[in-house]
Amino acid sequence: MRSDCKDMILTDVQILESIEKGDIVIEPFKRMCLGTNSYDVHLAKYLAVYTGDELDARKHNPIREFEIPEEGFVIQPGTLYLGVTEEYTETHSTVPFLEGKSSVGRLGIDIHATAGKGDVGFCNTWTLEISCVHPVRIYAGMPVGQLIYFKVDGRIENYYNKKSNAKYNSRTTKPVESMMWKNKF
Repeated sequence: MRSDCKDMILTDVQILESIEKGDIVIEPFKRMCLGTNSYDVHLAKYLAVYTGDELDARKHNPIREFEIPEEGFVIQPGTLYLGVTEEYTETHSTVPFLEGKSSVGRLGIDIHATAGKGDVGFCNTWTLEISCVHPVRIYAGMPVGQLIYFKVDGRIENYYNKKSNAKYNSRTTKPVESMMWKNKF
């Protein structure tokens, strides 16, 4: 592999160094969740579903939130569930990507439809777009995904957490519905 390649994934050592410098923040941080080149994130206790039968990209689509009971909750095919990670994260000099864990994928669960990439400056929990192929019982606290971090080459002018039009900047512990309706189109 070329040593001058700019789009490289951070290793466990580099992730730890970035955490020590404050370039990456993971709360709560558990050393046992750090992999060779990723960090495992977990499903928080909150899920949400849209209340309408039809969603409209130009309108606010309300959601109904609920907690996953201790005995778990069975998600169903054909329903989009919004979940959220237990972990709050910040990235100030790398691009975070959220991918599903292979064990979750082998249960037929997708944790994001299209939104796996974060921006430099993203500071929040991660809302998950959960869908499944078969009914599956899920639990709060289960490992659901992994964050990988890509190095950035060049100066950054427009950090996500500094953008006046960023739609997902408010810190939350609950899933956040689509804010597409705030766009002008």
